[in-house]
Amino acid sequence: MGNNILIEADYILITNVTIRRAAEYFGISKSVLHRHMKNLKYIDYNRYLKIKKLFLEHNKVRHINGGMATKKKYL
Repeated sequence: MGNNILIEADYILITNVTIRRAAEYFGISKSVLHRHMKNLKYIDYNRYLKIKKLFLEHNKVRHINGGMATKKKYL
């Protein structure tokens, strides 16, 4: 279990993908992947902090990306 969490965390950090894209890649749900990243805190705290920072950055631009997707859809 812990090994999978580290693999998932490394993939997210290397590719800079969103939690949705990473969950699709690993064939698991977003909630499971999110729970894995919370459990990362107990396995590798430094990696957890990097993931947390990345997810906060993704949350900051989420509304912008959603607006751009909607604009593209209706053009």
